[in-house]
Amino acid sequence: MTRCDWTLLSYWPPASVKLKAAEFQSDTHRRQMGHAQSSTSPQVILMGLDSAGKTTLLARLLTGQVMETSPTIGFNVGTLNLDKKTSLTVWDVGGQKSMRDNWRYYLDDCQALVFVVDSSDPARLPEAQKVLKKVLSEKKLDGVPLMVLANKKDLPNAMTIRQISTQLDLVRYVGRFWEIQACSALSGLGLQQAFTSVNKLIRRR
Repeated sequence: MTRCDWTLLSYWPPASVKLKAAEFQSDTHRRQMGHAQSSTSPQVILMGLDSAGKTTLLARLLTGQVMETSPTIGFNVGTLNLDKKTSLTVWDVGGQKSMRDNWRYYLDDCQALVFVVDSSDPARLPEAQKVLKKVLSEKKLDGVPLMVLANKKDLPNAMTIRQISTQLDLVRYVGRFWEIQACSALSGLGLQQAFTSVNKLIRRR
């Protein structure tokens, strides 16, 4: 697999960082959002369809381990330390269809949106495109940078970054900074680079 299969349409070359293990929390009550973590840490919202691998991705990123997960009812939250001076508060919001109407309640103070798709499931990309378009139409996300993560890229039937970008119609989002990168939540490939890029997108905003 060539390097371009894993990173495409990135404004800044990804830098390698050492991620530190962080506390991984879960709660079903929206009212705690914004109070569980330090207000000085940029708020990053992790969204996507159910079964895209968001919770596995976040757990792998924060703990360095593959953890057994179940469908998220509400949200998971953890603090990701990129270095001694830089951290991100990452919120993983449940992606089931019945929960998507409530996504707008999680967007306060959002400084970057990370949208996760299953690159091995082309049949659901049209649904993901509609969901992404809807959430980005929210006023609270005006000008908020977007990172699309093509998860499960290690699977042999995974779509290419270019195919996913076309299916999601990312070129339409001309009014915001955006990037798309590939990753594997199970192996951890691409996660460090992706969230380093997320931090750079926030600073660029």
